[in-house]
Amino acid sequence: MSPAQAIATAEKPRDGKFEVLRERGQREVFCGLTGIVWLHRKMQDAFFLVVGSRTCAHLLQSAAGVMIFAEPRFATAIIEERDLAGMADCHAELDRVVDRLLARRPEIRTLFLVGSCPSEVIKLDLGNAAQRIGARHMRNETGEGVRILAYSGSGIETTFTEGEDACLTALVPEMPVAAVDASQSLLLVGALPDIVEDQFLRLFAELGITNVGVLPSRRAGMLPAIGPNTRYLLAQPFLGETARALEDRGAVRIDAPFPFGAEGTAAWLSAAAAAFRIDEMHVNRVIAPGRERAKRALERYIPALKGKRITFLPDSQLEIPLARFLATELGMIPVEVGTPYLHRAHLAADLARLPENTRISEGQDVERQLDRVRADRPDLTVCGLGLANPLEAEGLATKWSIELVFSPVHGFDQAGDLAELFARPLRRRDVMRI
Repeated sequence: MSPAQAIATAEKPRDGKFEVLRERGQREVFCGLTGIVWLHRKMQDAFFLVVGSRTCAHLLQSAAGVMIFAEPRFATAIIEERDLAGMADCHAELDRVVDRLLARRPEIRTLFLVGSCPSEVIKLDLGNAAQRIGARHMRNETGEGVRILAYSGSGIETTFTEGEDACLTALVPEMPVAAVDASQSLLLVGALPDIVEDQFLRLFAELGITNVGVLPSRRAGMLPAIGPNTRYLLAQPFLGETARALEDRGAVRIDAPFPFGAEGTAAWLSAAAAAFRIDEMHVNRVIAPGRERAKRALERYIPALKGKRITFLPDSQLEIPLARFLATELGMIPVEVGTPYLHRAHLAADLARLPENTRISEGQDVERQLDRVRADRPDLTVCGLGLANPLEAEGLATKWSIELVFSPVHGFDQAGDLAELFARPLRRRDVMRI
């Protein structure tokens, strides 16, 4: 099927603004294990034990840049050939590995058993394993001991940011129950660099929202309580299952665009303030300095980015909010915005701000998407590592999408850094052409 035929078969959403091209084919993505790279830095007394192959271990070692003699908060329990062949008792082996790990690292307070493609292929039930091992290491009344949880980081059916979604979903049942008469609280959901999280918490306090919890918390004992009086605000757009689990516990989502750039962050904070009935004039006074700083930081990038055409290939699920930021605040032209999954409710505010002629695609069929990139010839293509070099060889400037997940890009004070990530490959292209 040609690109034109594929677009002709696109389905129209109810609002009729966009045609959404749904594609199901070959994908080019990292697996959910990649999320451990930022999660193990965020959760300071947690440990991530991947039950997987040597390939899984090499991926994490390379992605995290950890040297072999370091003491990171993640490791891999290697599944050998004899395990795959059913010649060994994997559960007994896992028990021994965990017992040895916890004896060596007594500071661990949450241990995640992380499933992989190999563990899922041999049907290793890590959920039951976590319950069995957890019973032996159960916390006592003084809070000593370790919480053992399990989630899947397999790349068989997922994209790499879904690793965080699965991890946070596993944490939701562990959150304490808020008292029936508890006052209204705000829950900030999504792993953010500490400096960005601290900035947001200061802004919430200045707005007058003081009862604020964070998921994931930096330490196991800091998990916030949750109940019907909890309003949660997503900081990341790829947390669909976490959101569902929170709503099952009674929490209510605050609808907002995601906090990228000056206007996106202002709208995100304003939505939270409106949910807590905070005076609009006070809100404007609080956010005005940060918004102006962000606008000034963005001004220097507008000449380089305005009018430039950009395509996003599906990878991280950050694509739609980032395209909104680039279009509305920097004047870029989104040609196609592809995303692995399109959660219409969570992305409604960002979708509504995209230019009407933007092509939206959900899912992936690599060859068809590459054909459209070649036909469109955008100034910049945001894609995974595996596609960047081939496109560069064809004369197309690219941006690694994974860098947008690893970098501090949320909020007012990071707006200029976010714009720089898109301006840099265009500068490099211009220099190479001289």
